[in-house]
Amino acid sequence: MPKPECPKCHGTGWRTVETRGERGLTRKATPCECSAASRAETLLDRTRIPKRYLACDFENFEADLPYDEPDVATWNLSLQKAKVVVQGFAREYPNGRDRGLLLMGPCGVGKTHLAVAALRELIARGHEGLFYDYRELLKEIQASYNPVSQTSEMEVLEPVLKAEVLLLDDLGASKPSAWVLETVGHILNVRYNEKRATILTTNFLDIDAATRVTPRAWREQATPRQDDSLTDRMGQRVRSRLYEMCASVDMISRDFRAREREAGRRA
Repeated sequence: MPKPECPKCHGTGWRTVETRGERGLTRKATPCECSAASRAETLLDRTRIPKRYLACDFENFEADLPYDEPDVATWNLSLQKAKVVVQGFAREYPNGRDRGLLLMGPCGVGKTHLAVAALRELIARGHEGLFYDYRELLKEIQASYNPVSQTSEMEVLEPVLKAEVLLLDDLGASKPSAWVLETVGHILNVRYNEKRATILTTNFLDIDAATRVTPRAWREQATPRQDDSLTDRMGQRVRSRLYEMCASVDMISRDFRAREREAGRRA
């Protein structure tokens, strides 16, 4: 929709462009840039990206940590590689990029930041996207079963299944149950079969179930639930589907948010 206050088209959505050729000066009407900008704003409003993450982009993603710690070089390399992969996905989409991304790492390393940055870039180019927190999605589906609910399960699921690009944040955060695994499996299967790109983030790694070998940065901030691997948390069937439909991106670092809280207390 054109902007009424636009000085170029004055709200019509069209502007006149003059060109000089062999036949002299010619004028033609062309779509105004404000219409494209307005469409991008409308698409962004529909994504459900939380206000906290609306400003996330690739430029303000911190991949060069200033910490004076022994492992900081390793952390920075991990974050820089992740940024390159996610930025490449956003740049190349949709050229053969129905395969999505699975961003894996401890809390507070910037997984959601990078995922939202990719989604925002795609939206700016006119693609449609949808953000859902994993737990919030499950609660909305469960709420639809209430007899007094004004929505049905399909009304909740349809935009998730049909979104051109879906960002599902914090996969595995809620307690896994047969219903949860069946629901998530259904969503992933439909999107995989329809070749729709899905970006997921999770706090669970592919930890070897026998040895439980984990990076030191992970162990330092692990909670009991993070002793689980992603397969433990979501089941072999879901993890197998994720292998097929997403490229895995590991992000290992200290928790940014915990670090900021520590700095605040010291100050």
